[in-house]
Amino acid sequence: MSASNYLDLALSRTELDRAAHLRTDSDQQRELWKRAKIALLLGDKFVYEKSQSGTGIGLRYFSADEIDQYSQKNSSPLDNSSQQSGERYFLGLSNNQTPYFVFHTQPISEEGSSDFSADSLRAIGAQLSDLDIGVASHSLALSQWHYRHPRCAQCGAQTKVVLGGAARDCGECGAQHHPRTDPAVIVLVKDRADRILLGHQKVWPTNRFSTFAGFVEPGESFEQCVLREVKEEAGVVVTEMNYLGSQPWPFPASIMIAYEALIENPSDAKADGEEIEEIRWFTRESMKEAVRDQSIILPPSISVARAMINRWYGNGADRDLVGGEAWRS
Repeated sequence: MSASNYLDLALSRTELDRAAHLRTDSDQQRELWKRAKIALLLGDKFVYEKSQSGTGIGLRYFSADEIDQYSQKNSSPLDNSSQQSGERYFLGLSNNQTPYFVFHTQPISEEGSSDFSADSLRAIGAQLSDLDIGVASHSLALSQWHYRHPRCAQCGAQTKVVLGGAARDCGECGAQHHPRTDPAVIVLVKDRADRILLGHQKVWPTNRFSTFAGFVEPGESFEQCVLREVKEEAGVVVTEMNYLGSQPWPFPASIMIAYEALIENPSDAKADGEEIEEIRWFTRESMKEAVRDQSIILPPSISVARAMINRWYGNGADRDLVGGEAWRS
């Protein structure tokens, strides 16, 4: 499969070299921190600013001194260290060898810090540069894993961050834990007439339709998962499939593996009635009309599902499929 056949997936873009060889030297990590560009993540919201061109937005990067000042200013009066609780994680090097880190801390209040503009990757991701999107995707996935896994899964003891954030060590039993990523397949189902099949889940906003997806189960291959998910959710059997690409989906810790799949019996397609309550076949013309009259809401532009739909639609997707879009909930 040639590179030109792969999906252009927003969250897969990056300009950072993760430079894993630099993670093992704690002294070197401290030196890198001193001259790093540092993204500030407040809970699950990134601090951002207007881009230099003024036409969009970009992540706001801080120096180590600025992060220290921010921490001291916003530390709790009960914290004897005069530092706000937070962690820093090494992300890698840019093309010009500038080190990048993220500093993850919790917002001062539910509204976050009034000093900065901050929003979720879901909200700002489509507007970020390739450098920023790589920083943000890595930062969010890493930070959310550390925040949710402070203790050893083997003995329950408190663990500490090591390897620049690439792992956590348990001082009690010696176990080392690494961030996990849960694989999920996402499938664009087609028939011989080149129509696509989309489904609506009960928990989704009204009129939101998307492709079929599901987590890979233990002992299951990606291809087996494609077969199972399409059969379970739409009641049809895949006869051919084609790999389209993958994208990190750090909400909180997934990677989406994209396939298009062909079925031979479109008239047999039926929603399972449990997870999927409605399915609809679309031609390009009916898709265009449904978007125009708002009888369908498509997935967001940074999602794999939207990229697959746009790829199928072809020329004009950026013009004809512009309208309402929604996340899963």
